[in-house]
Amino acid sequence: MTIKIAQISCGTEWSGIQHTLEEAANIVGAKLVYPEVELEFILKASEDFGLEVDSANLKLMIARALAIVQQVSDADAAFIITCFRCAEGALVRHEVRRYLQHSSDIPVIMYAFTEHPKISELVIRLEALTTVVKQKALLARQKQEGITLGVDSGSSTTKAVVMRDNEIIGIGWRPTHEILDTAKIVIEEALGDANIKMDQIEAMGVTGYGRFIIGDWFKADLIQEELTVNSKGAVFLADKQKGESTVIDIGGLDNKVITLLNGIPDAFTVGGICAGSSGRFLELAAARLGLPILDFGELALRGISEKAVLDSYCSIFGIQDLVSKLAEGYDKADVAAAACRSVAEQVFTQQLQEIDLRDPIIEVGGTSLIKGLVKEMKEVLGREIIVPEHSPFAGAVGAALLSSGMISK
Repeated sequence: MTIKIAQISCGTEWSGIQHTLEEAANIVGAKLVYPEVELEFILKASEDFGLEVDSANLKLMIARALAIVQQVSDADAAFIITCFRCAEGALVRHEVRRYLQHSSDIPVIMYAFTEHPKISELVIRLEALTTVVKQKALLARQKQEGITLGVDSGSSTTKAVVMRDNEIIGIGWRPTHEILDTAKIVIEEALGDANIKMDQIEAMGVTGYGRFIIGDWFKADLIQEELTVNSKGAVFLADKQKGESTVIDIGGLDNKVITLLNGIPDAFTVGGICAGSSGRFLELAAARLGLPILDFGELALRGISEKAVLDSYCSIFGIQDLVSKLAEGYDKADVAAAACRSVAEQVFTQQLQEIDLRDPIIEVGGTSLIKGLVKEMKEVLGREIIVPEHSPFAGAVGAALLSSGMISK
C-alpha cells in the first residue's frame, strides 16, 4: 500500500527543494500527490474559503485544500509547506491547516522551509504521516499485553522500559554516548530492575534517533519514529487515551508538539529555530550556574522570570545575556526562571501556533522534570499541564505498548 500525501505548497519549485521533498517521500515509501483543480475552481475557491490573497500559488494551495475536503481529489494525508520568509504564506498555511483539521479526518502536518532544509527534517514528518495512515489500528491500542521491551534512543539520553500486562516493571536510563553500547547498558538495567531475562521478552519496540541501529541489532519487532510513539506513551502514562489531548515534548535538540484524538495523532509539529528553544539551552544555563539540571529547575521554581528577562533567543547569545545578568547582580533564581521562560516562549511562538491546543496538555521527556520550565509553560499557555509519573520514559513506554500488538497469538 502506497500512502498518498497531498502536497499543498508554495515556493518549493523555485526554491529548489522539490527534489528533496520527493526524495524524502521515497525514503518513507510514500507518494506525493498534487490535487488537480481547474482554473475556474481555483478562482472560486478563494471566495468560498473567505481568504483573499495576491499570490497565484497561494490561491492554488487553498483550492487544493478545498478539493480534498470536497473529495474532488483523493489523499491519505496532507503536508502543508510554505517558505518561512513569507508572511502571506504563513497566514494561508495556518488557515489551510485549520480548515483541513476541522473539515476532514486525514492527518496533517505543516512545515516552513528555509533555503536548504535537511532531508532528515522532512523524513521524520513524512514518516509520521505514513505511520498514522498505515498503523491506525495499532496506534488505537490502549492496553499493553504480555512482556515487552521498549527502547527510546534520544539525542541526549537513552531509556528502556520493560512492561508486563499494562504495568511498568523495569526501567533503565543513561546519557547517550555510543548508540548501540548505551542501548545495551540501559536494556540490561531495565531487565535487571524487572528481574526478567531477555529470552522472556515477547516483543521489542525501538524509537528515537538511534532506532535503526538498535532495531537492526536486536531484530526489534517495531522500529518507529518518535512522534507517534512518544505521544502514545504520553497519553498512556497520563491515562488520557480517550478523547482529545495535546502532548508537548521539549527535547535536547528539537521539540515535538502533537495533538491526538482517542490516542491517535492527527496533527504535529517538530522543530525550534535553534538550541535556544530546547533542553540543551537549559543544560548550558544550569552548567553556568554550577547546578545539576534538576536543581536548576528547583531554583527556577523560586524565581520571578520578569525580573531578569533574557533578550536573546539564540542559545549562544542567550548564555551571554545570562552571564551579563549574573555579573550585574541579578538573583540566581530569577535568572534561572528567565532561562526557563525563554524556552517556554520560544516553544509557544515557534511551534504552538502551528496546531490548535486541546486540553488536557501533557508534558513528557526529560525536560518535564525541570519544574521551573513546567511552571513557565503553564504561565505562557495560561493552562494546566499534566506531568505524569515516568514522564521521561514516554517514548520507551510507547514502544513497549505498541510492540505488544505484534506478539504472535
